[in-house]
Amino acid sequence: MKVVIADDYQNCARRLKCFSYLKDHDVTLYVEPAKSEKELIERFIQADVIVIVRERIRITQTILEALPKLKLISLVGRHSKMIDFEACTKLGIPVAHGVGSSPLAPAELTLALIFAARRNVVLEASRMQAGQFPITLSHRIHGSTLGIFGLGVIGEIVAKSAQAMGMQIVVWGRKASLDKAKSLGYGAADSKESFFSSADVISLHLRYSKETQGIVQESDLALMKPTALIVNTARAELIASGALENALNAGRPGYAAVDVYENEPILDGKHPLLEMPNVICMPHLGWADHDTFEMYFGEAFEQVHLFANNLPLRLANPDVLNK
Repeated sequence: MKVVIADDYQNCARRLKCFSYLKDHDVTLYVEPAKSEKELIERFIQADVIVIVRERIRITQTILEALPKLKLISLVGRHSKMIDFEACTKLGIPVAHGVGSSPLAPAELTLALIFAARRNVVLEASRMQAGQFPITLSHRIHGSTLGIFGLGVIGEIVAKSAQAMGMQIVVWGRKASLDKAKSLGYGAADSKESFFSSADVISLHLRYSKETQGIVQESDLALMKPTALIVNTARAELIASGALENALNAGRPGYAAVDVYENEPILDGKHPLLEMPNVICMPHLGWADHDTFEMYFGEAFEQVHLFANNLPLRLANPDVLNK
């Protein structure tokens, strides 16, 4: 089969052990994103199978209808809001997905961002490279308060690691998070207001849903200390659109570190947060380490192997089997 792997930014798929699943197939790999829907169709026009890396491209009904040879879409990851699943089912195109996940990679990046932002690592490193003197005084990690919004698996890893560095942990979220915090010996905030106003660092670790969309409002951010830092490695939509930029411009909080954006990828370098020296912006690398890629790509490539051998798939649109 002809397999097309779309938008492998790191150009790593061929170097992964799991690529062996595709050894009997004709594989084309793209590193640079397509510049238009027309170019995307041209890349996919001969494909029997498309392997899509999480939420890097949008697959619309228009694109699907232009791909008469397409027999399978295999997702790198669990799900994607970028695919028209209804159209896939209507056109008889199965979409296979992964089930694995690792909390370690996003937790580690969260901690790295906290340390880098509080110690002004990025700013001062860039100044040194430019031959300039340091201009900042950083904030000590030990003894400061870390607010965890949503004490799930990732939040718990971050909290445990931060506590080992001497941070005080306070939690906000649903009752389950607050009860869990108390059982682990962490502080549980009395209210959302006290949570935002008391923390030196706030890290968001909520699942994205209709209920959590915009759960952090500009008014919440305005309660934070001028010296405080907010970190978001979860989902951009947890913060109301435009709220973070407005709050930073108003001086509360004083700092931010983000790995997620409402519209990704950002390829032109034009985003309000990129223009702010008090913000560390990462290109959605929270999930991107070697071990995680082996797991995610391995699941996607395995589904292609199973499809080629007429074996059952793990489908995101199981109704397609009724077509």
